[in-house]
Amino acid sequence: MALSSSSHLLPFSRPPATFPRARHAGGGRGRAGATGRFMACSSPPPPDVVVTRERGKNAKLIAALEKHNVQSLELPLIKHVEGPDTDRLSAVLRDEKFDWITITSPEAAAVFLEGWKAAGNPKVRIAVVGAGTERVFDEVIQYNDGSLEVAFSPSKAMGKFLASELPRTTETTCKVLYPASAKAGHEIQNGLSNRGFEVTRLNTYTTVPVQDVDPLILKPALSAPVVAVASPSALRAWLNLASQVDNWGNAIACIGETTASAAKKFGLKSIYYPTTPGLDGPQGVELEDGQFTCTRCWRLVDICGGCILNSVLP
Repeated sequence: MALSSSSHLLPFSRPPATFPRARHAGGGRGRAGATGRFMACSSPPPPDVVVTRERGKNAKLIAALEKHNVQSLELPLIKHVEGPDTDRLSAVLRDEKFDWITITSPEAAAVFLEGWKAAGNPKVRIAVVGAGTERVFDEVIQYNDGSLEVAFSPSKAMGKFLASELPRTTETTCKVLYPASAKAGHEIQNGLSNRGFEVTRLNTYTTVPVQDVDPLILKPALSAPVVAVASPSALRAWLNLASQVDNWGNAIACIGETTASAAKKFGLKSIYYPTTPGLDGPQGVELEDGQFTCTRCWRLVDICGGCILNSVLP
């Protein structure tokens, strides 16, 4: 796997500085479990990476970074709230039959399951984008009577691939229900409609910026070399906060191409993202000086923010 450098995005470069080393004893990046790893200090070390998902959803990323001795700072930037069509979902599932339900994110999956249960667990066939989205259905599939089936995922975990690859199940009209974020684009529904699918979109949730950001957390976040974002909404929220400082231009590690494209449109230059979303687990070869060659993008860095981010987030 390689980090993209296509003409659709600005050329990517390493962050202006790799993750800081000066605070580590011994002159190099310490290894987990080493004794005397940090010099004594009265305050926490400055963060290497700011993680920005909704509160309670950053734990996997923080744990993955800790394994590589990278200091994280949790700064939730968005929260999910009900969308205009949340209350319609269960009624639509009760009253109509669909050939496919397309689910493109873990949050969309969680909201859908609430409506599906309220509708009495009707028989549905699900198409998902991303392994993380599919995992939301694991427990239900394990214990239900077969009324819910995850039957398709595209070759690449992106909406445009779902729109182009979703199989038709009938020669006549093929009906699709698309529960989505109110802020999601129209790529999926337009792509499916252009292929002859009849698409019903319900905006079942949306995202809003977190308003009460603690200034004591924001100050070190603004100086962190890398900020990890998992959606264009989180990116917009971060840039609004970053406008408080002149010429903020540190690295952005994006969950995938959609968020990276948004970063490019906002004029950011140090953008990282994995070109193959959904792969499991960061892998790399550690070198003697504590650096690490990522075997998924083959960059010589202390840690590849984009690869680590994608490996633990759907």
